[in-house]
Amino acid sequence: MLREVILKKTLAVAAIFAMAVLTVLAATALAAPPYKDNAPQSKVLTGRILDPGDNPLAGAVVYLTNTRTRAVKTYIAGREGEYRFPGLANNTDYEIYAQFQGHKSDTKSVSQFDARALVNVNLKIDMK
Repeated sequence: MLREVILKKTLAVAAIFAMAVLTVLAATALAAPPYKDNAPQSKVLTGRILDPGDNPLAGAVVYLTNTRTRAVKTYIAGREGEYRFPGLANNTDYEIYAQFQGHKSDTKSVSQFDARALVNVNLKIDMK
């Protein structure tokens, strides 16, 4: 009889302890994000505009198109043909090309699946 009472009390204490542990685990799971996300919140696109001889084309106009919204951003290349588009959304695809004195580069794509925070794309313009 005493053994039964002790066993029942032990089981009751174990059940209460188990429920407390489950409650703490559930609260922790609800408070934490489903996964640790160390991915950057945006990406930066940089590069240079070059002629076929790898000479910089200062003053070339770079066009960046958001393929979802079709919004276009432009940048006038610097002295070394460099350009920079910061703050680009990670979940969006982009298309980029450059123009210089009536000549156009090939269009390149920047994929949303490219996880790099800094993407570098050089564009060449054939001046022929």
